Amino acid sequence: MVVGVCRLRLAIPENASLKGKRKVIKRVISRVRSTFNVAMAEVEDNDFHYTAVLGFVVVGNEHRFINSTIDKVMNFIQDLYLAEVEDHTYEIIHF
Repeated sequence: MVVGVCRLRLAIPENASLKGKRKVIKRVISRVRSTFNVAMAEVEDNDFHYTAVLGFVVVGNEHRFINSTIDKVMNFIQDLYLAEVEDHTYEIIHF
């Protein structure tokens, strides 16, 4: 079993409220979940309206598949143009 864990920081510069942030984050999470078979949630910076930290996990049986899926999810989020990806880190763990 191979598990890929990714943490990404999003900037939402045009946003002025937590309500607006929730709207953007919900759209990102729902679109990613409906397109890819990943688990995703907001994991940090819940009280800041201009940034968000999301985490997602991919489980599979091949390192290449996990790496490819993480790359595809990152590109997908960037192509949504709902928020800017400032930074991301990921780790692939073999069990």
